[in-house]
Parts: sequence; structure tokens; C-alpha cells
Amino acid sequence: MFTGIIQAIGTIAQREITGTDARLYIKTGQLPLANVQLGDSIAVNGVCLTAVTLLGDGFWADVSGETLAHTTLGSLAIGQAVNLEKALTPQTHLGGHIVSGHVDGVGTVTQYYADGRSIRLHIQAPAELAKYIAQKGSICIDGISLTVNTVIGTEFTLNIVPHTLDMTTLKTVKTGQKVNLEVDLIARYLERLLLGQTAADPKVETISKAFLQQHGFISN
Repeated sequence: MFTGIIQAIGTIAQREITGTDARLYIKTGQLPLANVQLGDSIAVNGVCLTAVTLLGDGFWADVSGETLAHTTLGSLAIGQAVNLEKALTPQTHLGGHIVSGHVDGVGTVTQYYADGRSIRLHIQAPAELAKYIAQKGSICIDGISLTVNTVIGTEFTLNIVPHTLDMTTLKTVKTGQKVNLEVDLIARYLERLLLGQTAADPKVETISKAFLQQHGFISN
């Protein structure tokens, strides 16, 4: 588990393709590794990876085909900057929100412009994730815990304050760039709980208006 509060910016240093999988070497920059052990989790642009080899300036991690298919990790260039966060501990300040490091999908930056001393960011989410994104709710963008300002259809906006720009890779984001999205953990579990016993029915995949009407959550 993570908080979405970025601790350092690292870089993708090496990539080894092994069939449908890959291995990445991430240089960790200012992230202290003295208390990191083999098998520990580190979030890289919001993706929970396991450190399988630790060296002085970074770590190797295995990346499955599933992760490559549903995140931006496979498309990042060698030398590209990435946001890093070590897994939280019972002593960690929960300054952001509860983040699992399990990316739900990839969004696209549609607008990026100055708004006072801050930056206004517009992101287009995949249609299947739009229902989990709520105004003033939490969302994780490339590992960064952020608050949603507005939602219009599948597009949502964020306000990025100067400190967040300084401490993360958002200062170099460009229009058209792909970013990892993780929706609020509570929203995902709430949908599953609302399904009740029908969650065991393989024919029931998600909450729909018809489902809510049938079970008395909304009127016809």
C-alpha cells in the first residue's frame, strides 16, 4: 500500500525484454534505499513493483505482461523520469489517500495550462473508469495523490499546486501524454458490495441503471 505522496524522482535506466515480460532497472535518485530489502514494494509511476535486485543507485524489478498491457511502463523511454514511493508502514503519515499501486487504466492528457501559480490539468479517462471518478474525490495520476476538481463525461480536471510540480514529474507533462490512473479504492469495493449475492453470478459484471432500479436503489 502507498499514500500517493511522491518521495523522489527516479529514471528508467535499463530494460530487458523476456518474451511477453520485461525487467526494468530503475535508478532511484534521492530515494534512500538503506531500509529497503529484497522483496519490498516500490511504486514506480503508480505501479507497485517488487525489488528483486538492489544495487547502490537503484533496483531491478520484474514486470509482467499484464502490467505492461495496462500501464505506461512498457512505453517509457530509457532515461525517462518516474515518480517513486516506498510502501507505507504503520509509522507513515497518510498525507494523500490509500493507494494500492494497482493501476486501473491509462488516461490521456488533453490540456495543460497555467492557472495562477498552479497548473490546470485535463485528463481523458477510459470510459469504463469514468463512473469511479467524482468531483472532489481522490485519484492517483502516475502515483500522485490528487483531488478531482470537475468531471464532464470521461474527462476530469485537476489543479496542480507549485509544490507538487516541483516534487513530481508533472512539471514536464505534455498534451497527448499517457498517464497511469488508479481510481479511489473505496469506489471499486463499493460497486462490488452493491452487487451483493449477484456478485457470484458471472453474467453480472457491473452496476447498471437497470440493476439499481431492480434492487430499489433508484425509482423507475
